[in-house]
Amino acid sequence: MDLFDVTLLSRMQFAVAVFFHFIFVPLTLGLSVLLAVMETIYYRTGNEQYKRMAKFWGRLFLINFALGIVTGITLEFQFGTNWSRYSEYVGDIFGSLLAIEATVAFFLESTFVAVWHFGWDKVSKKVHLVAIWIVAIASNLSALWIILANGWMQHPVGYHIVGGRAELQNFFEVLTNPYAWGMYFHTLAGSWLLACFFVLGISAAHLLRKNETDFFNRSVRVVAGFGLVLALLVALFGHQQGTSVAKYQPEKLAAMEAQWETKTNAPFYLFAWPDEARKRNSVEAVGIPGLASFLSHGSFSAEVKGLNSFPAEDHPPVLLSFLSFRVMVALGGLFILLALLAFKARNDLGASPFTARLLIWNIPLPYFALAFGWAVAEFGRQPWIVYKLMRTAQAVSPVPGYSVAISLLAFIVVYTLLGTMAIFLLQKYARKGPAPLAAEGGK
Repeated sequence: MDLFDVTLLSRMQFAVAVFFHFIFVPLTLGLSVLLAVMETIYYRTGNEQYKRMAKFWGRLFLINFALGIVTGITLEFQFGTNWSRYSEYVGDIFGSLLAIEATVAFFLESTFVAVWHFGWDKVSKKVHLVAIWIVAIASNLSALWIILANGWMQHPVGYHIVGGRAELQNFFEVLTNPYAWGMYFHTLAGSWLLACFFVLGISAAHLLRKNETDFFNRSVRVVAGFGLVLALLVALFGHQQGTSVAKYQPEKLAAMEAQWETKTNAPFYLFAWPDEARKRNSVEAVGIPGLASFLSHGSFSAEVKGLNSFPAEDHPPVLLSFLSFRVMVALGGLFILLALLAFKARNDLGASPFTARLLIWNIPLPYFALAFGWAVAEFGRQPWIVYKLMRTAQAVSPVPGYSVAISLLAFIVVYTLLGTMAIFLLQKYARKGPAPLAAEGGK
């Protein structure tokens, strides 16, 4: 293997940047909505506990939000530095979506987060409440435009080829791309669920120490029911997205299921070990007959195309796709169980120490689930950067591999420092807990 392969190094650099940035994205999406709900309760009841709640969780939100901005800025530069041929080929479509995200959603979000943070007791309660709702809506709209762009790469629509470039022909088709909307709802539900588990885990840690029990029990009650609904919705939206993969990207589905031969009544393997060199599975354990057919096509007798039905050069990385998908699904099942336990213990989580400890240990797992989900989406699209239109190897910039290697190392060093700082700050202020009620102006 060429250590200075520019395509491999560029992919690694983008993966490092995007996965690290995505650590901060889902908590921003979900916690912004929870903050809006908490402040709405404060606005309607006048109960100062909910104001403290919005301020405490809001501080953690702002730390996460700031680091998300810092890590996200570098991503768009890479389209010019590392992926200039891709940008030239699809810039008319991809660029328009990112431009809308930056000029509308991102600036709206950034402006009103400042109003919200600095506006306590300086603007009216109604204006302050509107500010956090705008932040929540704009944050989630920002994600929509980005996922519409990625969804177009997965299932390109609304374009025509002119002069060797993909040019926008029908913007409405791009906006209503069914594959992209499936990705969006699945990602959004997963992000909101992550935020619920974030609140539940930190609340559980304080309740086990019997610190601010009224405050943290209220926090649990705000999110527990929401979290249970979201855990079920994640599974539902994931299933719906699986049917879209079967329809639009059959090679990806075959890789996710390690299905080499075309079959009806195709089994779902709980575990397998794909042998990509021999184009078969060296291990197949606990296959549930017909389940892959049913999940992907709605019928146990449906035909699932195998990888050997497609040219070998179009095969995605099978082992990575298969294992990433299985880990994501397993974690999704765990989250339903944990959300149910949290809902049952919502009135006094501290009295259920087993559940509380599980929720503390669970805090990082939704991050892994979302990362593995995106790994399935991106590994499974290979070797295409734009499915069936442009191969990844055709998209990289004509730059020497060693220059990408140097910048990759720099990214790893800088992001390691930023990650360490993020964990330190979040842990510090999460452990500190909310400010005393007297400091918030009393009851």
